[in-house]
Amino acid sequence: GAPMAVRWICSLFRKPFDGGKRTMDHGSQQPQTQQTPGPFPGYTGPQGPYPGQHPALLRLDEVQREIATLGPQVCSYSGLQSDREYKRLERELTQLLLEVDKVETEGRPELQQARKRAAGEVEGLLRYLEGNATHPSRLAIDELTQEAQSLLNEGVVGPFRQGQAQDAFEISEELVEAVQDVSMRLAQVKTGGNVPLRKARYKALTRVCAVQEILEGRVRTHMLALPLSDDTHEAVQRINQVMAQVSGARCQEVALLMGLSGRDSCAHLARILTELLVELDALDVSSNAAVRNYRKQVVEEINGLLKHLDLEGEGEDTRRYDLAQNDSIREIEAIRGHVSVLREEVLRHGAAGQGTELQGLLTHLDQVDTGRNPCIREARRRAVLEVQALITFLDLWEALGRRNPGPDEPPPHVAVWRVLASLCNLQAQVLGFDGKRADKSYMVLEELLTKQLLALDAVDPQGDQGTKLARKQAVKHAQNILSYLDMKTDEWEY
Repeated sequence: GAPMAVRWICSLFRKPFDGGKRTMDHGSQQPQTQQTPGPFPGYTGPQGPYPGQHPALLRLDEVQREIATLGPQVCSYSGLQSDREYKRLERELTQLLLEVDKVETEGRPELQQARKRAAGEVEGLLRYLEGNATHPSRLAIDELTQEAQSLLNEGVVGPFRQGQAQDAFEISEELVEAVQDVSMRLAQVKTGGNVPLRKARYKALTRVCAVQEILEGRVRTHMLALPLSDDTHEAVQRINQVMAQVSGARCQEVALLMGLSGRDSCAHLARILTELLVELDALDVSSNAAVRNYRKQVVEEINGLLKHLDLEGEGEDTRRYDLAQNDSIREIEAIRGHVSVLREEVLRHGAAGQGTELQGLLTHLDQVDTGRNPCIREARRRAVLEVQALITFLDLWEALGRRNPGPDEPPPHVAVWRVLASLCNLQAQVLGFDGKRADKSYMVLEELLTKQLLALDAVDPQGDQGTKLARKQAVKHAQNILSYLDMKTDEWEY
């Protein structure tokens, strides 16, 4: 049978493994090798002192088993070089390499080959491990995480630790927006489909998004007229005390999720919050609707915090980072497939009432549940832009077809329409473009679009309001085509 090491790599990546002979392009490829029959071919030398397998081959078989154990750990490791787990994997692989080097081959070519192959696989894993941990995208994820940490340390965790009551300071809209901005930039980090990078991005994103939700919940709570004054009902005093504890728990949770707390654990905080729920449940609030409502809001607040506390192991052992399996992404991809068909139709045969269908697709995209996941949100935004690009092309194409200028049309107005006709032709080429930024055709398109912008800039409206407006719209249209071309070639993936 195929070697175990090859089997697990194939099961992970559906690709053969190369024994570490590939060049490592910053961890962007999975390890690959040629298939080899058996862990190592049995020793078939002359009938000598070894009637069974040669001791060197037995030792290399053991090495192969160790590779099979370490391989999956390396291929799913998503941390940095400074992490303890990285150092362990590096140490064990280096030790394994030394073991391979010690294998005595007695100058026999078949033993030398087997040893070389084993060393190649271990070296390949070492390079893969280092390549992912030092990949520019992995470092970008870490920088964005640190940016979020410092925002939250300054805005939430620090003030709480300095003993400021949570209600003495507001969680500002600015902080919420700044954290949201970090989550959007995290979603834009390119992973090239690489599993460790996708896991690292997913792990960072889930935490930043959870914190964002906690902060937004906090901003909303401030809008409520809470807490109620103690004399409303005897249970209110206890609910107020619970509310104060929940405020503290909120800060602790932000610290835990963002790695700003070395002491506590998510499980410990979950126990405290669950005890508070039990206590609230035991209160007698049957006689007062306002108090009952107050308790309900505090319970909702606690449940909101509890749902984020299972993130501790998130992204390690789940496949949730693989958004290709996500129902919303599948829905978006199906719509994109539909847009592709319509685009082909339009480019080949011209407009034939596709506008209504495209508007329907926009409505459908609007209803896709993004589950507050910035990557799914970004995938939807891009799909919306694809639909809009086709709609604006059809609108311009039809406007040019309807155009019937009079003899006294001002020359500047004619000049704007001339540019619009060129833009329509260029937009058709951009819609059909399926290359990369390094392609010559990309550069030509970009240059021609820029020239149209310069041509519009040179138009003097001579005080004519209609021409001014037409020129402004034409400039916007040209810029939209440029940014659509840019989006088509930026190689983003979820």
